[in-house]
Amino acid sequence: MHVLIPVLHRPTKPTGVCRHAANLAQALAINEEVSKITLLIGEWQEDYFAQVFDLSSPKINLLTIDIPNSSLSRNRWYVLGLPKIANHLQPDIVHLSFPFPFVRRWFQVPVVATIHDLYPYECPENFGYPQVWFNQWFLRQCVGQSDGLSCVSEITLEAVQGHFPWLKHRSIPLAVVYNSVDFVEVASNCPRQISGEIADEFALCVAQHRKNKNLDLLIQVFARLGQGHGHSHLSKLVLVGSPGPETTNIQSLIQQLKLEDRVIFLSALHDSELRWLYEHCALFAIPSAMEGFCLPLVEAQALGARVVCSDIPIFREIAGPECCFFNLNCDPAQVLTQALETALAQPKPETGFVNPDFLKENTSQQYLQLYDQVFHL
Repeated sequence: MHVLIPVLHRPTKPTGVCRHAANLAQALAINEEVSKITLLIGEWQEDYFAQVFDLSSPKINLLTIDIPNSSLSRNRWYVLGLPKIANHLQPDIVHLSFPFPFVRRWFQVPVVATIHDLYPYECPENFGYPQVWFNQWFLRQCVGQSDGLSCVSEITLEAVQGHFPWLKHRSIPLAVVYNSVDFVEVASNCPRQISGEIADEFALCVAQHRKNKNLDLLIQVFARLGQGHGHSHLSKLVLVGSPGPETTNIQSLIQQLKLEDRVIFLSALHDSELRWLYEHCALFAIPSAMEGFCLPLVEAQALGARVVCSDIPIFREIAGPECCFFNLNCDPAQVLTQALETALAQPKPETGFVNPDFLKENTSQQYLQLYDQVFHL
């Protein structure tokens, strides 16, 4: 089986969507039924797909698309260029790594899509107006044209069914396939940007700079701890993630709180550098108000980090038994402070926690089951 995975995505540094596409390719590559995986990437994505992700399997091929990195060019390519390439390469199935507009009748093979979240509907401030209207249309159009959908969590599946109730009349396969996590063959290397700069008393957060991530709350609480509001000491806060709509506000807050020398921004890290951060952080914190999944939380707990996270449904779905939850609806700064102190007072987990549903051996099989359902429609 040949699977074609388009991943042309605007950011010039890796995001969760790109990581999902890489994980999808890696998971499919271990299955004997899959003979070839072709990842379609933009020219601006070449460096990080070659250097950041481990795509060494001989089954995985990277094919670069040379178009301008603009919304108009990318969406035009999805509608007009992708079907031409797909029909030329003749894969058995096309798997969209995230929702984008396409016309199903122009493809000669089935098309399935991964749905990560319903942010265009549930968190429109991530996009702003009028851009969010286009994102809503892209998502709705993709859902309506796809032959099958892979949702990254039960929460996402419920949201899809809630926002698009007409899906039940189409009778297309809907599956929950979690993002996989696998650091078994990944070495652990300190990020070159911070080598020698931090000790083991740093807090870690991996998140794009978006409103729903609540990074401002985490920064404010980190400042409180540094001012003696608590009994725990964290020397640094390491924020890993690509810039986004909230970057300017976050940087202004850091300057206002005089934390320039204590907050470290990192992005475009290799898997080995991420592993080092997860393994050496005092704790991993993620105070999101909303998520579709949250691969960094799964990675952190898999590598034995203390984890503090907001008490939202998706985290209850994917977090391990040793995670420390806090309530966002009741004095969140004070409650998060207490949660951080509680977590730091506990010994680090002796072993990492990996839900079997997150193993690529299992996700690989689940993807093939979805494809098989689509083939038999």
